Amino acid sequence: MTAKKSANDQPILSMTGFASAESRFPGGLLLIELRAVNHRYLELNVKIEDSLRQYEAHIREQLQNRLGRGKVECRISLKSDSAATNLALNPAMVAQISQTLGELQQHFPQAQPVNLVEVFKLPGVLQSEAVDAETLAQSVQSGLSQAINELIAARQREGEKLKQVLLDRLQGVREQISIVKPLLPALVSQYQEKLTTKLREAMQADDDRVRQEIVLYAQRIDVDEELARLNSHITEMDRILTAGGAVGKKLDFLMQEMNREANTLGSKSVAIETTQVSMQLKVLIEQMREQIQNIE
Repeated sequence: MTAKKSANDQPILSMTGFASAESRFPGGLLLIELRAVNHRYLELNVKIEDSLRQYEAHIREQLQNRLGRGKVECRISLKSDSAATNLALNPAMVAQISQTLGELQQHFPQAQPVNLVEVFKLPGVLQSEAVDAETLAQSVQSGLSQAINELIAARQREGEKLKQVLLDRLQGVREQISIVKPLLPALVSQYQEKLTTKLREAMQADDDRVRQEIVLYAQRIDVDEELARLNSHITEMDRILTAGGAVGKKLDFLMQEMNREANTLGSKSVAIETTQVSMQLKVLIEQMREQIQNIE
């Protein structure tokens, strides 16, 4: 039985996701891509063009403030838009060309007039208006914010799938416990009868000594405590999954504890039934552990 969902519950996020966004600015377009995979901590790999290098510190800060764990690759590139670019004459270059042509005209008075179209083609005659640094910074910020929002949404969708997988496996753990728990008294009793016969034959001791040995051995093979702890871990895992948030490390620790109880259950087994349950529990726990590696 799972806990009721409260207003404070948070979504569970996968560390895997992809997002892209575009941000237009005067004279071009920013293309932004974010790719994320699982990682123990937050590791950022920012790949941007040299013309955007001045914004790298802000880009990293924005990513660190919004994302938790994961190995995140951020790519930002510029795509110029010649149709939207305002071209203007470079006064200094035009003046220099005009002066040079005037001097040449004095030496070659019979030469044909200069074709202005050819002048336009000379390097530096026409120049595009410089992009305002503040405007470009705002475009970087808004585009990156949009990409981060999409990445978080993608990770949330994947996180919901992982949560459901974990809940399904957790139900499998409950079913295994429900299988073995009712069988334990009869299994222990049967084993005690066999052990009593063997002890009497081997020890040739009185009944009191045999009973003492049986009690001691019964204590060693008692698994009620292990099953109780498993049930406690199940309850805690339900609570964590319901509360949500950054739960990956907590769940990973629980898997270690549950696996320890499953191993102990197997080592104390005195019947094929409990051995099979122990093996199945370890399979389910390992399946959960693999999924948890992708949870933030």
